[in-house]
Amino acid sequence: MLATWNQREVDFIKTQPDRVPPLANPPFAATAHMGKMTGDAREKAAGEGARTVPPREHGGNCDIKDLSRGSKIFFPVYVDGAGLSVGDLHFSQGDGEITFCGAIEMAGWVHMRVNVIKDGMAKYGIRNPIFKPSPITPRYDDYLIFEGISVDEAGKQHYLDVHIAYRQACLNERRPLHACARAAGTQQRGSGKCERRHACLNGWRARSAGARRRSRAPVRHVRSPRPARDPSAGMRSTGRRGSWRTTPDRPAA
Repeated sequence: MLATWNQREVDFIKTQPDRVPPLANPPFAATAHMGKMTGDAREKAAGEGARTVPPREHGGNCDIKDLSRGSKIFFPVYVDGAGLSVGDLHFSQGDGEITFCGAIEMAGWVHMRVNVIKDGMAKYGIRNPIFKPSPITPRYDDYLIFEGISVDEAGKQHYLDVHIAYRQACLNERRPLHACARAAGTQQRGSGKCERRHACLNGWRARSAGARRRSRAPVRHVRSPRPARDPSAGMRSTGRRGSWRTTPDRPAA
């Protein structure tokens, strides 16, 4: 499995060898951390050890916000005597770390139970991990939504390219909010697929309580006489044609 990873990633790098940043990072013995290994064994392992940033078939860097207390993970095991390690822990994170370090790191400990399912890979036909999210799901009710379409940074139009649309949504979000990018979760959602020219994706940025406005509904600020009550439920006229503001429904006295 390790030889497969290294070969396919080296072949991938060769497709664009001068790209900055590179498409992938091959093993690099000079900076590899090999624990207590020394001598020739250390040099051999360091020279072929896969980088730990990207996830792979065995699991790896699974930065998924719902992998919290009470979650279950089924990892495929490809080698005899495979080890298991956990970390690092995140205090806050969205669906994906779009700023690379897009999470708040924390100290802590993990209590887990480990079982081995004999011949589980063949029995369930899996090649990659399976996750059962935690029943304790973060709930946000206030978002800022940043849209991205399939037009790249140079203004070139692409046909339904969700990769470019996603990148534009991330860039649109990071420009005004980069300073707080690690403090709030981000979730990505697709929309606008009916438009033939564009793919449209949205980045949903959960706002913290301190950043929320006190208003519970959108308000259009116009100079007008005192609003007259409109019989339509939940709506008030501002006194100008076509000008409205929504108000939350109130329970009857």
